Amino acid sequence: MSGHSKWKQIKHKKAITDAKRAQVWTKAIREITVAARVAGGDPDGNPRLRTAIEAARAVNMPKDNIDRAIKKGTGELEGAKYEEVVYEGYGPGGAAIYIEASTDNTNRTVAEIRHAFSRNGGSLAAQNAVAWMFDRCGQIYLDAGSYDEEATLDAVLEAGAEDFQADGDAYVVTTASAKFHEVLEKLKDQGLSVTEAELAMVPQNTVEVSGKDAEQLLRLLDAVEALEDVSKVFSNFDMDTSTIAEVAT
Repeated sequence: MSGHSKWKQIKHKKAITDAKRAQVWTKAIREITVAARVAGGDPDGNPRLRTAIEAARAVNMPKDNIDRAIKKGTGELEGAKYEEVVYEGYGPGGAAIYIEASTDNTNRTVAEIRHAFSRNGGSLAAQNAVAWMFDRCGQIYLDAGSYDEEATLDAVLEAGAEDFQADGDAYVVTTASAKFHEVLEKLKDQGLSVTEAELAMVPQNTVEVSGKDAEQLLRLLDAVEALEDVSKVFSNFDMDTSTIAEVAT
């Protein structure tokens, strides 16, 4: 199981007890705004925007909020001008961390991220220090409780995906980044309901982290992801499931 899947697993478990809807909506709105600014406000011709809208609907964002975010991106409404930035670093136990952010003030963002790292045993690194350890891939999540594993695997292979894994209560489908939207649509055409889908940075190899390092690493990742400017956080760690269960509760 990739480190990215481990962090996803933890976040899903924590969401049961401490979901922060306002924060989730803020991040979703920023992604919609940026996607519309980069490639236009028509989701049919803008796959990134289409994915962002689907993600917003998955967290029950009202249609009016989505429409306003699109119009801010296209310039039809006034709004902040967000810049996409990437930060890289290392966490406790030597885990590589890759951070994607959207911000209207890069000085504020880097200061907040640096503070989170310094308080939790991590260190920021230069650009491309850890990016080479990850591959950009599409990842699609399905509810494992709703579908037979063998039948789902057949559907995934037919859709042209590269990998299929059972990860707890989810099936994780991995695709080449260029085929992400094609595979996603084919799965939907086969009647499969997607719980989440994104372009992710998937680690080529994982680093085992345990004990106090594992606990501190999870605190670091949680602190970074809680920052309003941070869109996504990826890491190449692996750890014992008992540590995940303890931290997630």
